[in-house]
Amino acid sequence: MKRSQDKLKQVMPGGAGLPGSFVFLIAVGIAAVVAFFAFTFKVSPDELGVVMRFGKPIRTEPPGLHFRLPYPIEEVRLPKVTRQNIIEIGMRTGQGTRGYGSVRDVPEESLILTGDENIVDVDFVVFWRIKDAQHYLFNIQNPEITVKEVAESAMREVVGQNNIQPILTEARQKTEQAVQKLMQDVLDFYGSGVRIDQVQLQKVDPPSQVIDAFRDVQAARADKERLQNEAFTYANRIVPEARGEAERILQGARAYKEQTVAEATGQAARFLKVYEEYKKAPEVTRRRMYLETMERVLGGTDKIILDSKAGQGVVPFLPLDQLPGTKKSGGSN
Repeated sequence: MKRSQDKLKQVMPGGAGLPGSFVFLIAVGIAAVVAFFAFTFKVSPDELGVVMRFGKPIRTEPPGLHFRLPYPIEEVRLPKVTRQNIIEIGMRTGQGTRGYGSVRDVPEESLILTGDENIVDVDFVVFWRIKDAQHYLFNIQNPEITVKEVAESAMREVVGQNNIQPILTEARQKTEQAVQKLMQDVLDFYGSGVRIDQVQLQKVDPPSQVIDAFRDVQAARADKERLQNEAFTYANRIVPEARGEAERILQGARAYKEQTVAEATGQAARFLKVYEEYKKAPEVTRRRMYLETMERVLGGTDKIILDSKAGQGVVPFLPLDQLPGTKKSGGSN
């Protein structure tokens, strides 16, 4: 303070001395400023303040201005609990020489052995954030490295339990969900204080050395599925038609059977009735049967039979132009 007073005297015009009260006020102001910075700390909106007393966490503070004892009694850590962190595995994105985004492949992270002993190239991204600040700060030493290694291990375990074909096609979402759940279980077991928001597959391909052969296999499988679908469509159209036709034939056969049996039953019943009448009057019955039979036999013929005994002395008149099978001739008698 003495040296500061001397410097102020040199700055003041004429080198006049300062009153003691003014110097005291300056000292109090400086002490207040030092005390303010020593006893307070500010927590930003995306942070959470973790206050440690002699290295042991004792409380957490929300965003705002808060009081603390000076260092080294109390110390404050400010982890960003609302920020979503991103970890890339199997690739690294960056800016190219012309400003465009470039992707660099990291094969030692992306090449994974599948359950059917194939190799698949998997690039994926993990989105995570802090859910427990104290666990995050004090239970694991390098949180980002831990999350990255757990993600890589979980992906290798999930892919290693499945065949390559589903992973390349329809099982992408299922794989993402399985890896996310496995990562969360492992990190919770470690007490890491980390929450996995999402696992997102970026690229799932065979290795570049054999990708052309895999594409040929994929095309062959697609042709196979197309032909199978066409065959199923044809079968679905033909089989119901054949079944319908078979059912129609069976119904016709059943109807013919019933008709034939009914006609035979009727004929047998008619014969029995005729036989009963025949026993009562044989001559009349024979005569009736003869007439009915002749009627059935001669009813559809074109012949005309005249009884020579009927109408003696009478010239019969025959309408020749009305007889069946006779053509009309115009102007002829």
